[in-house]
Amino acid sequence: MVEQLTGKRILVTGVTGWVAGPIATSLAAAGNTVFGAARFKEEAQRESFEKAGVTAVSIDLAKSRLDEVPAVDIVLHFAVAKAQNYATAFAANADGSADLMIAANEISGGLESFFHCSSTAVYLPAPGTLLTETSLLGDSHSLMPGMPTYSISKIAGEVLVAHTAKRLGVPTTIARLNVPFGDTYGWPLFHLMMMERGMPVPVHVQAPTAFTPIHDVDIQASLPYLLSIASAPATTLNWGGDGVASIEDWCEEMGRLTGLTPSFAPTEQTIPSIVPDLSLQRETGFTCSVDWQEGIRRLVTTSRPDLLK
Repeated sequence: MVEQLTGKRILVTGVTGWVAGPIATSLAAAGNTVFGAARFKEEAQRESFEKAGVTAVSIDLAKSRLDEVPAVDIVLHFAVAKAQNYATAFAANADGSADLMIAANEISGGLESFFHCSSTAVYLPAPGTLLTETSLLGDSHSLMPGMPTYSISKIAGEVLVAHTAKRLGVPTTIARLNVPFGDTYGWPLFHLMMMERGMPVPVHVQAPTAFTPIHDVDIQASLPYLLSIASAPATTLNWGGDGVASIEDWCEEMGRLTGLTPSFAPTEQTIPSIVPDLSLQRETGFTCSVDWQEGIRRLVTTSRPDLLK
């Protein structure tokens, strides 16, 4: 049985994002000393985390501004830049990730472990194929509006993190996250808002547009398991929910719950199916507790109870 994280000093980057914020506050509530890192352009953002027991520290990975990085046991690195140009994307997602490991390891006198959140966006699209950690890498996001550099800069980030972990001997896990969502955030929530307004939801022309969505509850619960396999050289594995669901599936489920009728717009200007093989994740001993249907029900009930039938 993997022990839960408690009594640790933990740095969580990207805390103003959907995924990392809840992780930081839950770890603080579990008895850890948690530092939440972001650029923190607005003071109000700092205050909300401080009230939740998370010490806010300001960093800027693209500019290698890491002077506020504290001495910690564990780094959970979720920060990501969705930049429009490769210079900025590489500086933040690749160089910045390696610089963070170097800085944190040095000031801490040696890290216990480093967790790097990557993405299944690093895979060459292959609809209908179960993608393992050794499947071909490629650019799945080049046609996705607003994310032209995402896949390639995440691949570069993995390479530099793995190289730095090997060079420094820092036990590291690189986890390729599929589709994260929670009671108050995620891709399905955007689709629900589109359904409410009668807007067609983009799906790939090679239907169905399938993924392995993972609920926030399971994202948090799985972290100790994923950290338990940290190693130098780094361990890389896929990270997702136990069930396969398509955009079409979860929109139909939201329609069933609300009475809204989804419509779809097949296009090549969106992400094609990415279904990862989760065998290595299961070998850690972790099993998800929230299936995608229950997660969708929780999302609608929490975020838009007014739409429930």
